[in-house]
Amino acid sequence: MDLKLIRNLIRLMERGEVTELEIEDEQARMKVHLRRGPEAGSGPQVVMVPGSAHAPAPMPGPAPAVESGAEAPAPAAGEARGEGLIEITSPMVGTFYRAPSPETDPFSSVGDVLEEDTVVCIVEAMKVMNEIRAECRGSIVELLVENGEPVEFGQPLFLVRPR
Repeated sequence: MDLKLIRNLIRLMERGEVTELEIEDEQARMKVHLRRGPEAGSGPQVVMVPGSAHAPAPMPGPAPAVESGAEAPAPAAGEARGEGLIEITSPMVGTFYRAPSPETDPFSSVGDVLEEDTVVCIVEAMKVMNEIRAECRGSIVELLVENGEPVEFGQPLFLVRPR
């Protein structure tokens, strides 16, 4: 994808001229959505998904400022394993981290009680640390990903028993 074009489109979104767009080529598909309102973040949210199973992965480029609350159609909560559990899934491709740094305690552990706005982990994408929120109320039953492990868009990260 042409990084210059992507930068210009992001600028249009920041100025309010465009709020949503989708671009696809032989290597990747990119969907950008900008939310407005009190719950929205300060910039656009960018999600890149590989175009096909045979296409090479998209080349990393400069990342726009991404506010964790701005994750547009985040598939963060859904029924899991038929047990009434909810999956917290990754809204992007990146690297999963349980804590903000190696020296600090993890954001969440098995047994922790969550509120909808509780930060449960970080997914690093293109050198940007994106806080992932629970988006559901309940308690963590299982961690499905190891610290530092690569994750895919929509991959389950945690199982939560709703309350």
